[in-house]
Amino acid sequence: MNAFWERPLESLDRVEWEKLCDGCGKCCLHKLEDEVTGEVFPTNVACRLLDRGSGRCSNYRQRRAFVPDCIRLTRAGVDRFEWLPSTCAYRLRAAGEPLPSWHHLISGDPESVHRAGQSTRGWTVAEQDAGDLEQHIVDREL
Repeated sequence: MNAFWERPLESLDRVEWEKLCDGCGKCCLHKLEDEVTGEVFPTNVACRLLDRGSGRCSNYRQRRAFVPDCIRLTRAGVDRFEWLPSTCAYRLRAAGEPLPSWHHLISGDPESVHRAGQSTRGWTVAEQDAGDLEQHIVDREL
């Protein structure tokens, strides 16, 4: 029998879906969208609810009460979010790709995402300290 993360996304229950998150925190970074071209530019500015050390939301269950435009990733909608990082477990599995070796479900260690340099740890700024988002656009691939 395959591990749940190897199965198609549509077969996962809610608990399995949530466990699939690699904890990188990249989806919780502010992005800017060009109104003409639709191109999305990532920044290094973290949502105010992102715990920049753990890469996890500090108030996940009630996040939309504090951040009304927070995106909710769903099995049905994951393909629409092209701005998700190329390493995102949801994006990889939606494309039928395996999880990377640093993913906690493979490594058994939630710190492996950070050691592999795949998280927001160490290079982001807090929303309240950021000022103009355009000054925080990053050219690193998320």
